[in-house]
Amino acid sequence: MAKIDFGGVMEEVVTRDEFPLDKAREVLAGETVAVIGYGVQGPAQGLNMRDNGVNVIVGQRQGEHYWDKAVADGWEPGKTLFPIEEACERGTIINYLVSDAAQMILWPTVSERLNEGDALYFSHGFSIVYKDQTKVIPPENIDVIMVAPKGSGRNVRLNFLDGSGINSSFAVHQDYTGRAMERCLALGIAVGSGYLFPTTFEKEVFSDLTGERGVLMGALAGVMEAQYNLLREKGHSPSEAFNETVEELTQSLIRLVAENGMDWMFSNCSTTAQRGALDWAPRFRDAVAPVFEELYESVRSGKETERVLAANSQPDYEQKLRAELDAVKNSEMWRAGAAVRALRPENQKK
Repeated sequence: MAKIDFGGVMEEVVTRDEFPLDKAREVLAGETVAVIGYGVQGPAQGLNMRDNGVNVIVGQRQGEHYWDKAVADGWEPGKTLFPIEEACERGTIINYLVSDAAQMILWPTVSERLNEGDALYFSHGFSIVYKDQTKVIPPENIDVIMVAPKGSGRNVRLNFLDGSGINSSFAVHQDYTGRAMERCLALGIAVGSGYLFPTTFEKEVFSDLTGERGVLMGALAGVMEAQYNLLREKGHSPSEAFNETVEELTQSLIRLVAENGMDWMFSNCSTTAQRGALDWAPRFRDAVAPVFEELYESVRSGKETERVLAANSQPDYEQKLRAELDAVKNSEMWRAGAAVRALRPENQKK
């Protein structure tokens, strides 16, 4: 591992220099990686591994949209695409990439097909950490490992195709064969990670659930809506409110942050913007700190897991979810957003 200074704290990470693709292929030679589930992470990780020369098959329910998607992506029924039961029987490494709720439901099907020395691979610590709720308890005679890309399946694939890769955390929960770590790192490189950093199943799920409910999605959506609504109440037009809330952030400022950090973004804005941001950032930080504390405790205690599993297990969940998403889509703010996006120069040329 390479030692890197992260803001004064030294951490060990694994890059493609320490663990090159050729080494990953050697470790995985003779293995059959069965990607179970072709929804969010399954397509990206499966295609990336296939492109990297790993022996990959896909397990998916026949007759579903995702089966057809797998066929469209070049997986061949009876050769590289199988029903879930058969894929599990054929695989020596089971990449368990169905949704968290589906992992709980499918576990009896998967667990009874695990053989001694197999590896069970996750991209999220959810089912293992909250085993009292999910009942996902692996047998003792297999490896249990995790590679968790820090991005959506779409970006895992896009970053792989452009050569950049996406950063991932990794962890070994159970090492039966003595090869769990090398299997884990090999898979991390094979799925296209930019670099890999160590974690535990518990730390991964706590940070992940907090992050997606917080800055990455929940807090971002909530703060945007609050500012947009305020500007509209004060008499600003939908176009002005949306541009000042979302468009400038996503099309300009966040790209500056991505390039060189927040301080660099501040230094490349007007002095008026600099002063305002530096003055108000601590007030927002202090205002939301109690909310984040409450959120983290809800994650740690399992309350968030209980809510997720209960909601996702309802037979009409998809219908209810569609109604919630439609409410967001049809709100004035995001209808304004659709109009703004349509006016972008690249869309005007279409």
